[in-house]
Amino acid sequence: MGSFRKVLKIRTSAEGDIVDLTEDLSSAIRSSQFKEGIACVFIAHSTAGLFTIENEDGLRHDMREALQRLFPKELEYEHHLRWGDGNGHSHIRSAFLGTSLSVPFHEGVPDLGTWQQVVLMELDNRGRDRKVIIQIIGDH
Repeated sequence: MGSFRKVLKIRTSAEGDIVDLTEDLSSAIRSSQFKEGIACVFIAHSTAGLFTIENEDGLRHDMREALQRLFPKELEYEHHLRWGDGNGHSHIRSAFLGTSLSVPFHEGVPDLGTWQQVVLMELDNRGRDRKVIIQIIGDH
């Protein structure tokens, strides 16, 4: 049993930007040289989210619209009142989506469904530099 760590630097372009991390995850697993194990993907920020989705235009649009219906930007958030940065909705959305996920892998390949990709979603009100940590525990 051993561990492997890879840190990604991702630049998002705008709020609602969705970045596919699936190949980065697969690459990290290959680099680890582990055959069996689990990979934890974590974003070290409170205004971004990580999840799996079928990464296609329609679902990316639907995800943005669903978040707006559930957590409207236009509401008055206490965070806005305290900090004046207009991103209270971003923190709430991140808390609900989550900032980490675990993906098992077998024979060096992530156990993802056919139409399932690992994605980062920018939830802040502008593009940001993001740090994604992939921590892998496995066996050769």
